[in-house]
Amino acid sequence: MISEFQQLAKKIDQLAALVQATRSENADLRCQLAEAVASNDELRGRIQEAHERVSTVLQHEPFAEQESE
Repeated sequence: MISEFQQLAKKIDQLAALVQATRSENADLRCQLAEAVASNDELRGRIQEAHERVSTVLQHEPFAEQESE
């Protein structure tokens, strides 16, 4: 009976360690996700700015006016 309780206690300790490791990993993954989202937002903004600049340049090019006529 004592042996069974010791085995159960050992399994509970292992489970608690696994839960703690999983929580830690989850926190790390949340940080990585937040960084990736922020980076993605920054890149989207840069792409939008580049698109606007290219569109502006193309609107002022003579060939753009000839094609639209």
